[in-house]
Amino acid sequence: MREILPGRVWIGNVRDASDIRGILEKEIAAVVNLAIEELPILYPRDLISCRFPLLDGSGNSEDLLRLTIFTVHLHVSAKIPILVTCSGGMSRSPAIVAAAIACAKKEPLDEWLKRVTATGPHDVAPALWNEVKASVAWMFSDPFDTTLDGTERTLI
Repeated sequence: MREILPGRVWIGNVRDASDIRGILEKEIAAVVNLAIEELPILYPRDLISCRFPLLDGSGNSEDLLRLTIFTVHLHVSAKIPILVTCSGGMSRSPAIVAAAIACAKKEPLDEWLKRVTATGPHDVAPALWNEVKASVAWMFSDPFDTTLDGTERTLI
C-alpha cells in the first residue's frame, strides 16, 4: 500500500485490499476496488466500499469510468481517507487516483500521473490513460455545451 496524499489517499493491490486490519489501522474510511478480474471483498459494515470493474486498457464504459473518477474525486475533495486498489496496483489505481486528485486540485492530469507513479512501481496502460483523460475532459467541461458532432450534452 502506497500513500499518495499523507493520511488521505493510498493506492494498492488486491493483497492490500484484503488486509482489513491494515486498512483499519491506517484509519482508511473507504476502499475503491477497480479490478474486474478479482472477486468482491466483504468489508466491515462501517467501512465505505465501492467496486468499479474496470479493464486495464481500452474498452471501458465511458459512464463507468466517469462515475469511478468522480467517486474518488468526491472522497479526495471531502478529505475522506481512501484506498484505491486494482489487481497489481500499478495501472488502474494510479490512473484513477491521479485523475481524481488533478480534478480536485484543478491541476494538470499528466503532472499528477507523474507524481503518483513516482511513489513506486507502475505500468499504466496508455489506452486506459487516454480513456481517463477523455472522461475527465468531458466531466469538467460545460455540461450545456455541444459535442463535436453538434448534439447537446447534458449531465442528467
